[in-house]
Amino acid sequence: MGKYLNTLVWPTLAGILAAVLIVQFFPQLSGSNSTEIKLINTPADQAGPQLITSYSEAVKKAAPSVVSIYGRSLETNENNQISLPQSLGSGVIISKDGFVMTNNHVVAAAEQIIVSLIDGREAVASIVGTDPESDLALLKVNLENLPGITLLPTSSVAIGDVVLAIGNPFGVGQTVTQGIISGMDRHSLGLNTYEDFIQTDAAINPGNSGGALITATGDLVGINTAIFSKSGGSQGIGFAIPTEQVIDVLSNLVRYGRVIRGWVGVEARPMLPNEAEAAGLKREIKGLLLTGIYRNSPAELAGLQPGDVLLAINGEPVKGSGVASMNQIARVKPGDVTEMKIFRDNKELVLEVTTSERPPSR
Repeated sequence: MGKYLNTLVWPTLAGILAAVLIVQFFPQLSGSNSTEIKLINTPADQAGPQLITSYSEAVKKAAPSVVSIYGRSLETNENNQISLPQSLGSGVIISKDGFVMTNNHVVAAAEQIIVSLIDGREAVASIVGTDPESDLALLKVNLENLPGITLLPTSSVAIGDVVLAIGNPFGVGQTVTQGIISGMDRHSLGLNTYEDFIQTDAAINPGNSGGALITATGDLVGINTAIFSKSGGSQGIGFAIPTEQVIDVLSNLVRYGRVIRGWVGVEARPMLPNEAEAAGLKREIKGLLLTGIYRNSPAELAGLQPGDVLLAINGEPVKGSGVASMNQIARVKPGDVTEMKIFRDNKELVLEVTTSERPPSR
């Protein structure tokens, strides 16, 4: 009897349980029309980032500070001499008292420089100073009520941030293009002596040089300067000089009419892992191998020798290609003492080098 009950009860219980589950998870099968779909509101402070559909406010804020730069050259025809305007590039009004930053290559060959504002005003600009090694130039115009731009340090932005490029490509008039920051601290590109570029995929074309790279809030983070291109047009790889370098060059040009950089007189290259190991260092150690020392230079006077491995400058470890370290030396004022940590004969030494001014480029 017990065996018979077990045989009868268990299938019955299994059937009841299955029916309950079907009704709970698939109520439409029970013939009920009470299925309810609810839309749950998420509090604003818990919602994801909102889609930005317009950057017009950022453009409205920054565009008046971006100028077009023209040159005038004199040509003689059969009857008289005429002045022909030529589109050279772009510039950015840095201060309300008339300082305009642009690229050195934009104005290097100009006989006369004309700055044109978006409000229709024009003025002849004078050159305050140029710095070919960073490809920057500072102009001055005498106009009233100039719209200065807000400068933002590049430490406030990151790869992936939206940026806008404003300039005068191909002389068609002020144009805005949009992209993101594709990379930071780009150097060793062979464009300038001192390189620390922001890379962007915002379209930059001939004529954009000297124009503004701004954030989605309309603040300046760089001066557009160059592109990588096989065709001469934009291929999504553009470079801008960061605001920190712009400010450094500007302050030197305003004060001295030229850029004063520190110099110690060494030639160096990145040390390879096998060279580090052969010298008695760990393979992963970053260092610069000093390949040459200029005669009577601060480096020679301090006791640096070819073959020394430079590990740190003023306590800051040498990085990658060493460009950052060379830029760090360049920012030291002539006459200041720079501490250089080196590795020689299986031991570390710290030498004090009295920095001098970098000689003019030949």
